[in-house]
Amino acid sequence: MAYKEDNTMRNVLIISVSVISSIAIITAGVGPIYGVWARGLSGKAQLQEAEYTRQVAVLEAQAKKDSAEQLAEAEVIRARGVAEANSIIGESLKDNPAYLQYLWITEGEKDSNRTVYMVPSNGGAPVPTFDIQN
Repeated sequence: MAYKEDNTMRNVLIISVSVISSIAIITAGVGPIYGVWARGLSGKAQLQEAEYTRQVAVLEAQAKKDSAEQLAEAEVIRARGVAEANSIIGESLKDNPAYLQYLWITEGEKDSNRTVYMVPSNGGAPVPTFDIQN
């Protein structure tokens, strides 16, 4: 019986060494392949992140461009409005010096430090003149 027990222990030891050797051989062969695969996944992840970052930058730049175009268009519309208003005002004041004199006089009434001399001219309409003081 002692022989059978020694033989069984020897068989278990041989099987254990064989299994461990097989695992070591497989690991040695698979290890480098796994490393290459892991680096490939890491590279793909970095590439995806770079692509996403680029897309975000492009979208932000497009948003800034669109905003600038809208602001410029609004400024042009405002400038056209101002130009049209100035044209209307200019036309209404053309050949109407009496109204301009009236505005000058009434606005001058708000300034208590201002002296106005009225001098008669064509047709008796007063013409305001400035008080020149040094």
